[in-house]
Amino acid sequence: MLEYKVIGSDPAKEYVIFLHGIGGSANIFFPQMKAFKKSFNLIAVNLPGHKKSSSVSEYKGGFSFDDVTEEVLKVLDEIGVEKAHFVGISLGSVVIHKILSVAPHRVSTAVLGGAITRINLLAKMLLLWGTLLKNVTPHLWLYSLCARILMPNDNHKDSRNAFIQEAAQMKRQDFLGWYDIVHTVPETFTNIETTAASVPKLYLTGEDDHMFKKDVTKDLTDMPKATLIVLSNSGHVVNLDQPDAFNKVSLTFMQTKGQVKAQDLEDNVYSIKS
Repeated sequence: MLEYKVIGSDPAKEYVIFLHGIGGSANIFFPQMKAFKKSFNLIAVNLPGHKKSSSVSEYKGGFSFDDVTEEVLKVLDEIGVEKAHFVGISLGSVVIHKILSVAPHRVSTAVLGGAITRINLLAKMLLLWGTLLKNVTPHLWLYSLCARILMPNDNHKDSRNAFIQEAAQMKRQDFLGWYDIVHTVPETFTNIETTAASVPKLYLTGEDDHMFKKDVTKDLTDMPKATLIVLSNSGHVVNLDQPDAFNKVSLTFMQTKGQVKAQDLEDNVYSIKS
């Protein structure tokens, strides 16, 4: 069972559900909630192994993205929401990919920040190195190192520190449970080109996201209903590095069911591809 909070219940408004990355929590969407609640009802979710949500060890037969997807959809069912706008960051975007694969009819639009579509050579080396060390080092040390590799620049400091601070509250078994399924990330992206062809998808990637930007750009080349925006002066966690630009373009995209206005980005946009 997932811990979640509903902000607003206006029947005239649609719902937005937020999905964070590994080690984070719903708290990382604070800059978005202030802006989004004016136009939408909000659902802030803590994924398995985070805060007061179920531990990953409670899932029978081994923890997987299938389990996460099922839990997120259960939240919508409990609230009585058939369809929502999904906003994800990092592995939260991976969960959205899985939902687009198995239940695209539940998604009005998808905003995917710091998306991950494949595990490239650098990421594989990092995972292998972490696998060798994970049983002999404190999990927070391993998480902090990964965060510094993903978000190395000075302008990533606030985002990096925010995630490390949140991860400090995560139990070791929960962190390792997530770590052990990261290698399955590419499987979540495999089918959405066909299963979610009609769902508007907005990908927001930081210009400095050295780990994943190149692959995301390549993988979206022929993706239907997908728009890619690369934000300048931003790394992997785009919603914290460039919150104003993230909010403006995301709100427009959701309200128009898939339109992007360059003027919403002012000087923060690096490139737009749709």
